Amino acid sequence: MNGFDVIGDVHGCADALWALLKGMGYHETSRGWSHASRQAVFVGDLIDRGPQQREVVSTVRAMVDSGAARIVLGNHEFNAVAWATPDPALPGEFLRPHRGPKGAKNLHQHAAFLDGVREGSALHHELVDWFKSIPLWLDLGGLRVVHACWSTAHMESLRPVLDDAASLTADCLVEACQRGTVSYDAIETILKGPEIALGDGQSYLDKDGHRRKDARARWWDGSATTLNALAEIPPGSTTPDGEPFPELPHTPVPSTVIPRYTGDVPVVFGHYWRSGAPHVINDRAVCVDFSAIKGGPMVAYRWSGEAHLTNDSLFAVYPR
Repeated sequence: MNGFDVIGDVHGCADALWALLKGMGYHETSRGWSHASRQAVFVGDLIDRGPQQREVVSTVRAMVDSGAARIVLGNHEFNAVAWATPDPALPGEFLRPHRGPKGAKNLHQHAAFLDGVREGSALHHELVDWFKSIPLWLDLGGLRVVHACWSTAHMESLRPVLDDAASLTADCLVEACQRGTVSYDAIETILKGPEIALGDGQSYLDKDGHRRKDARARWWDGSATTLNALAEIPPGSTTPDGEPFPELPHTPVPSTVIPRYTGDVPVVFGHYWRSGAPHVINDRAVCVDFSAIKGGPMVAYRWSGEAHLTNDSLFAVYPR
């Protein structure tokens, strides 16, 4: 292999994925899509939201099975496993609630996948088992891949409850669904990214209109030391009153509160719903999620051994 093509969140957009693969020189054969000299790596979140759930999962799974691709777990695959797994402490309930207001929200987020594979079918159970086998992160030597956040401390805290491939075990899954446990905090950070409290009663409305008192943190910026520098507030965000969200104060934030990546190995990740023309964040970090499900491009970073990430290695196609 001459390199890795790290592909962003697909979310049921098979047409865009196929166009991306074709544009990068992958060819479809009886064994699935493959490249003569490169390997694809998926950052997770294959499922939910989009209309082509089966097509996406079958495409990626065939590539992984044939060795044409690798994959890390996304928070949507983790949620799918938790939705389908009974809660051993609460008979009749599941690790991801099905009932009440929270259950209604969970179902809304997961409905496209459940409808696409027919909830409770043999295929549904088969895919949930496959999701359990997917590693939470990949260290490929000169490149690291994770869904949302590369945090060495959280990864080390999980190792005792993961299998040898850094995949979910039954014990890890149960503990990771219990707020306040070590596994819960680690999974939340690795698969969703760390969040930082805005404080002083401040909040903003996210892309779905939900009020947020916490913001995603720029863990990839090892030099960020203040609330203003760490909080990732989406462009154009407003207060609940509809006013432009104000600039945050330069309050110091200890490194013990939010993990900061200071490693020399480049990291590719997804999850963060970037916008605009695809671009690297810095020479050691790039997000490849540019909101393809919302009309943005499907993006891949084509890594060929470089120690410093550049915009020239980004490849994108736009959905029709």
